[in-house]
Amino acid sequence: MKAVILAGGYGTRISEESGVRPKPMVEIGGKPILWHIMKIYSHHGINDFVICCGYKSHIIKEYFANYCLYNSDVTFDMRKNSMEVHQNKTESWKVTLVDTGEGTMTGGRLKRVRDYIGNDTFCLTYGDGVSDVDITELVKFHKQQGTLATLTAVQQPGRFGAFNLASDVTKINQFKEKPTGGDMPWINGGFFVLEPQVLDYIEGDSTIWERGPMERLAEEGELSAFRHTGFWQPMDTLRDKHVLEELWQKNEAPWNVWCKMLSKAIN
Repeated sequence: MKAVILAGGYGTRISEESGVRPKPMVEIGGKPILWHIMKIYSHHGINDFVICCGYKSHIIKEYFANYCLYNSDVTFDMRKNSMEVHQNKTESWKVTLVDTGEGTMTGGRLKRVRDYIGNDTFCLTYGDGVSDVDITELVKFHKQQGTLATLTAVQQPGRFGAFNLASDVTKINQFKEKPTGGDMPWINGGFFVLEPQVLDYIEGDSTIWERGPMERLAEEGELSAFRHTGFWQPMDTLRDKHVLEELWQKNEAPWNVWCKMLSKAIN
């Protein structure tokens, strides 16, 4: 199975970082958040990736072009103009990087990689969010539903106090500080599982995946929701970046499922 990752946006709300590199290349713990996302999928046996590049795509391409070199022990023989790799410490990944245009919308980016997806069920997610969602169970759920598309539904804890306020009143009748659980609406958390037929719902570069195609799929009963009540965090702002960095540095990153399983095996 392949995983398609949307990595072409500008990341304007985290401009302090994305002004010099694409948002998916902003680092958490010294590694691009794109790498973290790929490690999540790889943990569940998905190692074939199609990356939809756009803004500053050359930075993403250069990263993977040198990835093996940076993660291996090597000897350079200057006289023979040769390089010998002694120990390759890289993952068993196949990474296809596709320039889908700087101004292309999310649906258009997906449509542009159609030739690289093939005719099988595939995964899709955004290049700026991490989660401990069980991809294996997500794929199983999708197949059980029999729909063309499945999204991961999440509930993000509110950052600020929430309250009800009707348009014609000035007094608050209910207030909750950082509502949780049933008080929060379910939202699209990405981590989709899709059938290739969904690409027919996309008209072209200007199509936004989350609007026309997903709305139509829902209307036709072809969109399922996999409820995930665990960790999910997008990196929309610099504050989000700091939250993720702090979790990583404290060894409390819930999305770091690959190291958790290794630790269990050792113990």
